[in-house]
Amino acid sequence: MKRYENGMYLIGGKTLCATAEEAKAAYGAEVDEQKAAQGTIAWSILNKHNTAPSMENLQIRFDKLTSHDITYVGIIQTARASGLEKFPMPYVLTNCHNSLCAVGGTINEDDHMFGLTSAKRYGGVYVPPHQAVIHQYAREMLARCSDMILGSDSHTRYGALGTMAMGEGGPELVKQLLNKTYDIKMPEIVGIYLTGEVRKGVGPQDVALALIGGTFKDGFVNNRVLEFVGPGVEKLSADFRIGVDVMTTETTCLSSIWQTDEAIREFYAIHGREGDYAELKPADVAYYDRMIEIDLSEIRPMIAMPFHPSNAFTIEEVNRNLADILHEVEEAAKVSLGADTTFTLSDKIRNGGLYVDQGIVAGCAGGGFENLCAVADILKGRSIGCDEFSMSVYPASTPIYMDLARKGKLADIIAAGAIVKTAFCGPCFGAGDTPANGDLSIRHSTRNFPNREGSKLQQGQIASVALMDARSISATAINGGRLTSAEDLDVEYSAEHYFFDSSIYEKRVFDSHGKADSSVEVRFGPNIKDWPAMAPLPENLLIKVVSRIEDPVTTTDELIPSGETSSYRSNPLGLAEFTLSRKDPDYVGEAKRVQQAQKALQAGEDPVAALPELAPVWEKIREACDGVTWENTGIGSTIFAVKPGDGSAREQAASCQKVLGGWANIAHEYATKRYRSNLMNWGMLPLLVDKGSIPVEKGDYVLIPDVRAAIAGEKVAFDGIVIRGDEVKKVSFSTGAMTDTEREILLKGCLINYYRG
Repeated sequence: MKRYENGMYLIGGKTLCATAEEAKAAYGAEVDEQKAAQGTIAWSILNKHNTAPSMENLQIRFDKLTSHDITYVGIIQTARASGLEKFPMPYVLTNCHNSLCAVGGTINEDDHMFGLTSAKRYGGVYVPPHQAVIHQYAREMLARCSDMILGSDSHTRYGALGTMAMGEGGPELVKQLLNKTYDIKMPEIVGIYLTGEVRKGVGPQDVALALIGGTFKDGFVNNRVLEFVGPGVEKLSADFRIGVDVMTTETTCLSSIWQTDEAIREFYAIHGREGDYAELKPADVAYYDRMIEIDLSEIRPMIAMPFHPSNAFTIEEVNRNLADILHEVEEAAKVSLGADTTFTLSDKIRNGGLYVDQGIVAGCAGGGFENLCAVADILKGRSIGCDEFSMSVYPASTPIYMDLARKGKLADIIAAGAIVKTAFCGPCFGAGDTPANGDLSIRHSTRNFPNREGSKLQQGQIASVALMDARSISATAINGGRLTSAEDLDVEYSAEHYFFDSSIYEKRVFDSHGKADSSVEVRFGPNIKDWPAMAPLPENLLIKVVSRIEDPVTTTDELIPSGETSSYRSNPLGLAEFTLSRKDPDYVGEAKRVQQAQKALQAGEDPVAALPELAPVWEKIREACDGVTWENTGIGSTIFAVKPGDGSAREQAASCQKVLGGWANIAHEYATKRYRSNLMNWGMLPLLVDKGSIPVEKGDYVLIPDVRAAIAGEKVAFDGIVIRGDEVKKVSFSTGAMTDTEREILLKGCLINYYRG
């Protein structure tokens, strides 16, 4: 992999040039960088969907929206509270996360009935549980070349099919439902120039992990759009491209797009939608802000060790340096899990090999037709054994399941001892196939963050996940669980032609075809609760630092755990009880204690009586600041984290803090645009401090005087003071650039208040 940071020209879709002079020579005429920047596929799609007068600050209207059963209740509830009458565009509600209906009594199916009746009332599409995971349904039924789709799931990526798709927190979908826009600065475009052809046994997850490993740690593609071009693209099947594309989320890029060709035209034809295909390719002269060159023939079977997809090695390298690499993982884990947590992988070494306990091929990344055919080809006539090692596969949709069954592929998988299950995202976020304490699971899924396999550190339970491609997982399965590269196998992979049968969707999916029926009453279960009232931003803000996280990166899974908590995502107060529960168990109690002072203020009572520790703090404030009174000051909590927000798009990572009285996050940087947006949409300040130091400690109080005037006055930098015992010191904050709408949302206190006026 070669990286070019200073921009590159692509001439005729095949020739890379580092300078205008080189480009001129290759093109045979003068080239202009600004005009060439408009020659990318990404620029043309963004331009098509931009409603702003220029391309500098985009105001995007999407063509379609997608959500699943962890997110759509909150989105629709927020939109309803803001005046929703009809979905203004196709909106698909899938049910692939809380599908098991196994936690919390009736609340999962209650959410599903909320979704079905909402689709009827407002004119949407409802996909029942076990029919399809959200992204496979979108690929099969929604994608269209040159379209844009916004989804409330971070892996909303359909670039391989010529659709620019983005995953965001729910409030961004609310804006689209209320005919507002998605506002961002024009992102930089990074070309991913592919050459060569993959080796036998190498799959899409291998290419994806190599890309993630080469870009995540230094943020090389952070919040940029990846555009896949070059002669290597045509060497990849549609399914292979899809498998790479969905994993681009783990690079922290904003979105992705690929050049299209006959393979993609065939994909649309197979799905009965050939009219949705169009050839997409860069102009004869295209300029990319950055470039990554990947020779596909150099990619080897990969493994991403716990606890991040970027912790990537070749399987060959791991097997060659097993003890050293496992020790490195154990040492690094102490940062995320805590030094007191007992976590080991070294005990998995037996007879010179690494033995794993479980293999999973699932979801939007692993459950595609081509992947599962490869699994069947490897497992056919073999056995996964009758000891600890187990294996499950989850086809990504019922049509895929049906065709695999017709072709005998499921029989080959089952006969080997593996279990075939229905379309479900559970293994990706800790709600399915939870391994035993101390076990190591290898998965062709999207993430291997801490806790995504069901661990509960406070109860002494810890397991871990490594990411691999379905082919090497299957090779490991037939080798008794010993880590094995698919390149070590002599297997003939079948070239099965996929037949998409849409009849099951026609029989089971409710499609309003855009027709709303206001006579339908939305059905509410007892766990579906409205959002509590949220106050506008006060003139002055006093916040207590109730948690300080010094990990290099903090994921949304650590801010609000996944797995069993997902059942409570329709209940803001119930879900908030889990906030930071696996990272800082004291957080909820401390945040609620501080919140009592704000509640006292709002009731016209003495906040010091509610929170006596405020008395000496208030004395220091009165000495340091003129004009600050309880009447013009708000009280709340904040957390410090070095780089929060990697991973899931779930808005609850921010909204749960807000429900508990949070007013801000303090950070060196924000891992993703979507988490920063979630903070602002829930009325929380995305504060930044210099990377050279951490100016706050847990227990500090921070006063930001005149904060409302600063936000209203479009300031991006302002001062506050830190009160730590008898010490008072100045601290400087910045917020980064904000749009007019984002500032207004902060002033109103949250997006709901903004739309209520």
